[in-house]
Amino acid sequence: MTVRVRFAPSPTGLFHVGSARSALQNWAFAQHSGGVFVLRIEDTDAARNRPEWIEGILSALEWIGISRGAYEGPYFQSANAAEHRAAAEKLHAGGSAYYCSCTREQVQERGGPQARGYDGFCRDRGLSAGPGRALRFRTPDEGATTVVDLIRGTPTFDNALLEDFVIARADASAVFLLANVVDDALMGITHVVRGEDHLSNTPKQQLLWQALGHTPPTWAHVPMVVNEKRQKLSKRRDKVALEQYRHEGYLAAAMSNYLMLLGWAPAGDREIVPWSVIADEFRIDQVNPSPAFFDEKKLRAFNGEYLRALPLDDFIDACQPWLTGTVPPLTLPDDVEAPAPVAPPWAPERFDAAVFAAVAPLAQTRIAVLSEIVANVDFLFLDTPPRDDAAWAKAMKPGAADLLDAAAAAYAEAAWDAETLKAALEAAGAERGLKLGKAQAPVRVAVTGRTVGLPLFESLEVLGRERTLERLRSARARLAADGA
Repeated sequence: MTVRVRFAPSPTGLFHVGSARSALQNWAFAQHSGGVFVLRIEDTDAARNRPEWIEGILSALEWIGISRGAYEGPYFQSANAAEHRAAAEKLHAGGSAYYCSCTREQVQERGGPQARGYDGFCRDRGLSAGPGRALRFRTPDEGATTVVDLIRGTPTFDNALLEDFVIARADASAVFLLANVVDDALMGITHVVRGEDHLSNTPKQQLLWQALGHTPPTWAHVPMVVNEKRQKLSKRRDKVALEQYRHEGYLAAAMSNYLMLLGWAPAGDREIVPWSVIADEFRIDQVNPSPAFFDEKKLRAFNGEYLRALPLDDFIDACQPWLTGTVPPLTLPDDVEAPAPVAPPWAPERFDAAVFAAVAPLAQTRIAVLSEIVANVDFLFLDTPPRDDAAWAKAMKPGAADLLDAAAAAYAEAAWDAETLKAALEAAGAERGLKLGKAQAPVRVAVTGRTVGLPLFESLEVLGRERTLERLRSARARLAADGA
């Protein structure tokens, strides 16, 4: 039997990192099993669907390594509307479903505030299709439904506790439970790998599979992705959109690697591994059923490791969109706050690729995401260093003016290489009872505008004597104007 798995997102918003994790798990399972990955767009919510979200799904999948053309599809759920209606009619004709005219308010009024669900009021009324009448599935009165789950064993559900659930609306359109089953059966899906929030739907869907005369798939309900408070990730509370991480400069390989570790790990103590290792070692039945903590700090650390492992030329290329202001715009739903525009603070003509290449090895060891590259190198391409009043106040302590004078005097004559520049400032600081760390603070802020950044003396070497002296003197003049 050829393994066939599916990923079935809805085009109603940005691509959730939990959805990305589910897609990757299905992809890895299919690759390891020599199976087929099917992409199905569940586009039946016409009021919320937007064409750009469909393209967003395809683009997001491609970014994390699930390339167009390497999978079957995309199929669209809306194309199967006739099959959904036929299945509903088959269930009704066979006595497995009945029409119900009860409104939600009527059900609640009869059941009271403690009611568990629908009370079966219309089960034996013999209603036919008509306005305001939904089609409900007739769940068995006795027995139990056992689900075979590769992660959770064999959870068993008492049929008496399953309400007669709606499978088609009054307009004959199928609801999720039925449409999902019909689509999976049509596409020959053998394994359904999805989030544990769908586990409660599974006995209902398994009953539908059986009532329609099909063998249910093997299920695998992966753990939920949660935040640091062990709450399910929410777009209203957490940063959950894959596009946002891509926009900030996370690498696709780092993101894919990290997401696959949410509930699973390769053999040994390894964490940072290439996708080829993941696909070779991934076993769906080895996924931990406990909730998986999405730790953005750990993801940043992962990304930093991946950035440092890039060949230098690849790192330089990866930085270009942030250095040149060509990062693609981020399309967000109305209820998600848009990030600040991604544009470097210098005029385009001021950027010098050769200058950046000279400091790129230094920057590569210090940034965790690509968007941080601008703040690390902006002093090289601006006419004056960025102004940070907090950094200025921290560095320009009493004695800073004298030290800046001494640095300027030494640098006017010194050979222009990092070691000589360091030795000159170290000597000037020693004459004033300062260790190098204290001595370089006002020089760093005067030249780069910040208290932290690339190694100072290598930065000065690249910046050049003339611009360095100009900035030291400008900072000295500012101190004088401030009365220091």
